[in-house]
This record gives sequence, C-alpha cells and structure tokens, in this order.
Amino acid sequence: MELDDQMRRYFGTTELASLPQGALEAGLERMAVDFGLETDRGRRFALWTLMFMLGNAPDLDVAFKDPRDRDAARDFMDLMDRGLAG
Repeated sequence: MELDDQMRRYFGTTELASLPQGALEAGLERMAVDFGLETDRGRRFALWTLMFMLGNAPDLDVAFKDPRDRDAARDFMDLMDRGLAG
C-alpha cells in the first residue's frame, strides 16, 4: 500500500490541509469501515498506521487480536514518538 494512493483513495488528494472538514471526516469514516472489513493482516496494519497518523486509530486491543500485531503497532507508535517513522 502506497501512502499517496491511500490518501487519494480516502480523501481525493494528498494535501489534507486543503480539505474541508466534512471531506476529512468522510474519508476517516470510509477508512474506519474498510479497516473493520479488512482481513489481510498486512493491509489491516497499514490502514491502522495511517489512521494512527491521522489521530483516528482504534485502541490496540480493539484493532488487533494477535499480540504480535499489537507489539508491532506499539513499536510503530514508539518510532513515531521518536520521529523515526515516515
């Protein structure tokens, strides 16, 4: 999953700063629905990371049944806190 492709898919642009609030909310809602329906672990994790970066990710215990996925998400969150991701 390419980040720019996902931004265009859910928001119609890669420039989120120019989006009206309603369009941003609609994109976040579509993303949450797709996240809930996604069965591929890798795609699901990728969606979660984008949702996390946009401040709209579900809690880890809700998002991931597998403890390895929760650990990977925690690692990602730590990297983001340290400014090493992205």
